[in-house]
Amino acid sequence: MGSNSSRIGDLPKNEYLKKLSGTESVSENDPFWNQLLSFSFPAPTSSTELKLLEEATISVCRSLVENNPRTGNLGALIKVFLSRTKELKLSAECQNHIFIWQTHNALFIICCLLKVFICEMSEEELQLHFTYEEKSPGNYSSDSEDLLEELLCCLMQLITDIPLLDITYEISVEAISTMVVFLSCQLFHKEVLRQSISHKYLMRGPCLPYTSKLVKTLLYNFIRQEKPPPPGAHVFPQQSDGGGLLYGLASGVARLWTVFTLGGVGSKAAASPELSSPLANQSLLLLLVLANLTDASDVPNPYRQAIMSFKNTQDSSPFPSSIPHAFQINFNSLYTALCEQQTSDQATLLLYTLLHQNSNIRTYMLARTDMENLVLPILEILYHVEERNSHHVYMALIILLILTEDDGFNRSIHEVILKNITWYSERVLTEISLGSLLILVVIRTIQYNMTRTRDKYLHTNCLAALANMSAQFRSLHQYAAQRIISYTCRHLRRYVYVLDKLYFPHSHCSTLQHCFSTLSDNGEELLSLTCSHILRSYASSLFSLLSKKHNKVLEQATQSLRGSLSSNDVPLPDYAQDLNVIEEVIRMMLEIINSCLTNSLHHNPNLVYALLYKRDLFEQFRTHPSFQDIMQNIDLVITFFSSRLLQAGAELSVERVLEIIKQGVVALPKDRLKKFPELKFKYVEEEQPEEFFIPYVWSLVYNSAVGLYWNPQAIQLFTMDSD
Repeated sequence: MGSNSSRIGDLPKNEYLKKLSGTESVSENDPFWNQLLSFSFPAPTSSTELKLLEEATISVCRSLVENNPRTGNLGALIKVFLSRTKELKLSAECQNHIFIWQTHNALFIICCLLKVFICEMSEEELQLHFTYEEKSPGNYSSDSEDLLEELLCCLMQLITDIPLLDITYEISVEAISTMVVFLSCQLFHKEVLRQSISHKYLMRGPCLPYTSKLVKTLLYNFIRQEKPPPPGAHVFPQQSDGGGLLYGLASGVARLWTVFTLGGVGSKAAASPELSSPLANQSLLLLLVLANLTDASDVPNPYRQAIMSFKNTQDSSPFPSSIPHAFQINFNSLYTALCEQQTSDQATLLLYTLLHQNSNIRTYMLARTDMENLVLPILEILYHVEERNSHHVYMALIILLILTEDDGFNRSIHEVILKNITWYSERVLTEISLGSLLILVVIRTIQYNMTRTRDKYLHTNCLAALANMSAQFRSLHQYAAQRIISYTCRHLRRYVYVLDKLYFPHSHCSTLQHCFSTLSDNGEELLSLTCSHILRSYASSLFSLLSKKHNKVLEQATQSLRGSLSSNDVPLPDYAQDLNVIEEVIRMMLEIINSCLTNSLHHNPNLVYALLYKRDLFEQFRTHPSFQDIMQNIDLVITFFSSRLLQAGAELSVERVLEIIKQGVVALPKDRLKKFPELKFKYVEEEQPEEFFIPYVWSLVYNSAVGLYWNPQAIQLFTMDSD
């Protein structure tokens, strides 16, 4: 480094870095610092170059680790940076480009060194390196300054107080990146850290008063999505007198940092729209890291408290005295940014965090009259489930579940009419309500999950969202009604197939009639009987048999099947493991249909039509012990409307059938429909949610942080092939 341009590969040989990491102490007032900080080198544009920069930094760091206890040069560098930041605000106002450039370079060096230090040493060793004073070898002063705490406070001040201008953009990004690096000690531990230097410095002491201001600034950085200034001209404009050597070098640095902040992610996730604003991206990542820190042993996480309690700028009510770290922000601007940025995992995670933890935000969003702007991007995430990682899909789904807890939301989405949903490719949807589209996408997600990922958590939450909506289904699109019924029928058929495989694993009998004729009343002999497949016409007979001793028969059939396998270590076949899952899905889908018929039958002729079209299959399940109760209303509706269609004669058109259904809805006595408890599901985080969220957040940092590289082999918090 220094006033000569360098290549990354030459950094370990650089005379200025050698002096910094060498055996000679350098006073903080030495002219050396101006020389060290006047550097430029070709911008890293790929993961390979970022890795080279990391490796070059490691070489310098190891030398510094060895010599710093005697020289105190790391402390001197930090003091140089701290002294410069005191004049940074004035320098920005006075357009002092060179001063800001050198201050930025100082922070860049500190960030690079800190990143390697955190990876290579324990927290105790790290703190010792940041408390050294200039002293004789082996003499550790007990009243030495804690430069790490001073550095963090300075970074928080820089982020929150320095005005965002063209000439301060990149030092603001670097300050946020350095805070992310400081918190990155979590990456190198398998277990979630519950006591660390992060807790020591950020949750108490001089950093604590900056909590609300920092959270507010990071949120506004995300909202504004400020793009970096144009390359080459934004930090050091062309001077009429040429500007001399330093201006020439500075212009090179401007180009370096524009490319460095816009690219440099190499083999990480492909560039996406949010990376057009490195400041917004880094701010959001830092905010998520801070929000997901575990509570300290004696104090709750203040950053989470700030996120939970901030209010709208239009809300003039006073904050309760019991709420610390409170602030106000423009909810309309925040809502707009959240709607526009849902293509990224981190923006979806922020939306989830705000909806789940901040009741002010949740109330505001649910009162919006343009909810389609928020819901459509979430549905698009779920629709393209094959292209998304599982965590992103989870967050999108849970957001829908939280929204569907509100009856007003469930009613209003059926009043929003959408036209030409181009990303929905299964069928041309020229006009459909937001509610019907939501149903289609959620059912598609369940179907994908059942056939591909087979994740019980995912399908449970999908079904919970549909169940929450079911009582307010209104004017369902014919395709949405058809998909509700056809998806249920698919599982009804699958259920019969699985029962066939489970109860009749061999092929000694040729017909079901012979099987049933040999059964005793208690059904015990079923276990010894075999058949190649179950004919549909005998399904109701099988269910009648099951009703007599359902659980015992299932258990013994499973044991019999396991006994027929060659080894006890061999798991049951998929179809045996599927039985309970399929039964749960069928039960929930029947409850959803029943809830709609009971609460809004007159609003949904298309659902009745689809149900009648598949009535033969539903009628077979009247006597099934698991579904008998919930089938009463469905069977009543099928019987009632089938009778009216029979009276109307044969060869009825679709329009005529729908007309008969609409007329019949008025005639159907509502008191004949049995009342069931309202279907309501509420999202509740699992115990110790940090075990999920902290690795997830840091995987986002690893994949999405701009200009930061960590050696994947050193990371222990998550595996590199995980989502």
